[in-house]
Amino acid sequence: MEFRHLRCFTVLAEELHFGRAAQRMAMTQPPLSMAIQQLEAAVGARLFERNSRGVSLTAAGQSFLPRAQALLEQAALAAREARDVGQGLAGQLQIGFAGTVLYRGLPQVLRDFSVGHPRLRLALRELSSSEQLVELVHDRLDLGFVHTTRVPAGFSQILVSSQPFVACLPVGHGLARRRHVALEELEHDAFAIVMRAVSPDYHDRILAACADAGFEPVLAFELRHWLSVVSLIAQGLGVGLVPAALQQAGLPGVVFLPLAQSMAPYDTHCLWRTGRDEGPMGAFLDAVRRVAQAGHDHAHS
Repeated sequence: MEFRHLRCFTVLAEELHFGRAAQRMAMTQPPLSMAIQQLEAAVGARLFERNSRGVSLTAAGQSFLPRAQALLEQAALAAREARDVGQGLAGQLQIGFAGTVLYRGLPQVLRDFSVGHPRLRLALRELSSSEQLVELVHDRLDLGFVHTTRVPAGFSQILVSSQPFVACLPVGHGLARRRHVALEELEHDAFAIVMRAVSPDYHDRILAACADAGFEPVLAFELRHWLSVVSLIAQGLGVGLVPAALQQAGLPGVVFLPLAQSMAPYDTHCLWRTGRDEGPMGAFLDAVRRVAQAGHDHAHS
């Protein structure tokens, strides 16, 4: 039994006329008759009555028709889904992201992507940059949004966004009303910082910036999330250096001040295994590139 046999059967069942059915199938009557005979032989029952009045379905044919139609619909659906996956229109992606990407980068990508790809399902997991690198290397993530310059061998990257570090102070701090602050002015404050195990690049970068300013900060609080750093500072328990996008979190009780000295920016990179940029992955990466380019154009306008 072949799908062409089923197609011939369903068309003839609708037309109940060999001439009209053959015309719809863009074939002559003899091969249509042969296809029906082969199908009846495969099924082991007559599906049509043929007489001088025309063609009609037998009881076996009437029973077989809805099942034949369902088989053809399932085959068409399977082909369409496979085609959509191949063209990047359907499927699922496992995506990792570090928390601060929620404030700059990831929402824009998701909005851009969802408009044109409603059938592509995204499974998102919040993980630290270090955790994402492990998951990516073991192929448990398709791609990740990380804050690190440590790109494993065999991976490609897109710079999604770049933002400055700013000083985060409690509203009651003596420097809170300043327009900007020099890092050395925070020498005697307790610092809240992300743990080195979570974000080694930026943990070390903050310590290096303080060292360049002539002091070693007192690390009173080492936390897993940047948002936790800001929340603790809002309680008046310390100060910190945080990515500027955290201003968008809208937490009360803190102020964000530009630094008098320059620091290397806080960069977000999208990472994926090189060569795996077809189908759904390619469609998603196109959205990442559009958002990255829009951010780059905005920064230079």
